[in-house]
Amino acid sequence: MRLSLLLLCPSLAIAAPHDATLHDHDLDSANTRPWRALSDIITDKIWSSPEKQAALETHVDSPRVLRTPDSRLLALYGGDTVLRFTIRNADEAAALAEATGVLSLDVWEFNAEWVDIRLAIDAVSSLLHLLPLSLQDAHVPLLQDSSLAQAVLDSYPLPLDTPLHHDLHSYSHTPKTAPHESPSQSKGGHPFFKDYQPLSVIHPWMSLMSSMFTTHVRRINIGMSFEGRDIPALRVGVHPTNKEKAETPRKTILVVGGSHAREWISTSTVNYLAWSLIHSYGRDRETTRLLEQFDFVFVPTLNPDGYVYSWETDRLWRKNRQPTSLPFCHGIDLDRTFSFQWNGESHPSGPCSESFAGEAPFEGVEAQRFAEWATNETQNNNVEFVSFIDLHSYSQQVLYPYSYTCRDDPPALEDLEELAIGLAKAIRISRKGRQYQVTSACEGNVFMSKNHKDRVVLPRIESSGGSMLDYFYHELKIKYSFQIKLRDTGSYGFLLPKENIIPTGEEIVSALHYLSHFMLGEIGIMSGAPNAEPGEPLSKPAFGEMEESLEL
Repeated sequence: MRLSLLLLCPSLAIAAPHDATLHDHDLDSANTRPWRALSDIITDKIWSSPEKQAALETHVDSPRVLRTPDSRLLALYGGDTVLRFTIRNADEAAALAEATGVLSLDVWEFNAEWVDIRLAIDAVSSLLHLLPLSLQDAHVPLLQDSSLAQAVLDSYPLPLDTPLHHDLHSYSHTPKTAPHESPSQSKGGHPFFKDYQPLSVIHPWMSLMSSMFTTHVRRINIGMSFEGRDIPALRVGVHPTNKEKAETPRKTILVVGGSHAREWISTSTVNYLAWSLIHSYGRDRETTRLLEQFDFVFVPTLNPDGYVYSWETDRLWRKNRQPTSLPFCHGIDLDRTFSFQWNGESHPSGPCSESFAGEAPFEGVEAQRFAEWATNETQNNNVEFVSFIDLHSYSQQVLYPYSYTCRDDPPALEDLEELAIGLAKAIRISRKGRQYQVTSACEGNVFMSKNHKDRVVLPRIESSGGSMLDYFYHELKIKYSFQIKLRDTGSYGFLLPKENIIPTGEEIVSALHYLSHFMLGEIGIMSGAPNAEPGEPLSKPAFGEMEESLEL
């Protein structure tokens, strides 16, 4: 779907008044205000769902246009496959880790039970020769319903001139969402979330949101990428007008996606979260109250250069687009270039590796800009980050620190585990929610013995240090920091069909609401905390002091 320049014209972006205070008795009448009515008309005209759209579906059962991969896609992916190896012990993990390093293979995902690897079909025999006999038959192909090239093609939106595209994305002038419903409550979706969107659509959409909803949305800039692209974010929240309260650091929840270019579902999910809160303000009491208590900062594409490259050149590109010491190997893994424990506990990978961390900490430009922005927010802009969520795909996991090691437990581990379990439950009980596993970010490399009493740390399949999760947890002292790996568990991997965009967004909206109530002290161990005022965000309980006393 492409946004019309007419729809992006500032004259259509009707701003709401700046008297942001909205009390309970105002909610029912809020939708009758002239600015709200006009805003609703514009919003519906642009983003409403088609009449024929069914309830949210998670399976690929919508009408499809049969498309055939062209010569370019066949040249890139026609000779490749993705294999899942089942791991049963530490020796098998060590052998597989060594073999993937020797052959410079693309590891899609791994945990304590399996590893997904993309490689050339012609290289399968070479890989198997490097593995023990127990692994040579312990693998199955993923993407069994189609070839890799076909799955790549199917992940792109339909061409604009395709009849089915117009049928699925036709705009309706009749509202499909009841005035009191949020996007996550309505059975319809929005054409913007019916497909994955390129950067050329996402950035104007973000500008449109900030222009239309000026009471509670601001577009800000995190920094600039290596190739000179902006890294924008949406700050969603209603700031108090009371001077005394305004002097209190603003409790802020930070959500980021798109650090790995090919993980399109992470970018779409960040946008869905932002839209859900933006659209529900003034319509839904709970959301309105949350936006009065917190700011939410949404960064959908931390890696804009890589994201553009994944749309225009290589759908399965992961890293950013910086040159390296090898002219034929570009890119730094933005999730491995942060300064905290940059070396990790594994051998550094080379420039051709998908997890290359650079030659020094923060060599990845976008990671450095992000860290600088966050530090400046806390030091100079009266911001207190109370939670950090880093969205990735795939494997359906809620992960907490640390990533770099399994040998040290983070301070307040029980608090992290409790909230992570709550997030996973909120996801599971949401509409068509999936089961998400809860573990530490390093636990993908922990082999559990059959009696489940002894932990054996497996060799790392990829670099372990320099993670964004560990950096924001340890260096910025954000106690409630998590990485959430979204759908699915391997049926499609990074090529998740577009039918999953809205259901995945629904799941994480539920998790975000749970997180917010947890931070307000209304659920979990933080509920009933001493000296906590009802409905007020709770401060971090001496977490910085606990971290400083930890010997790493």
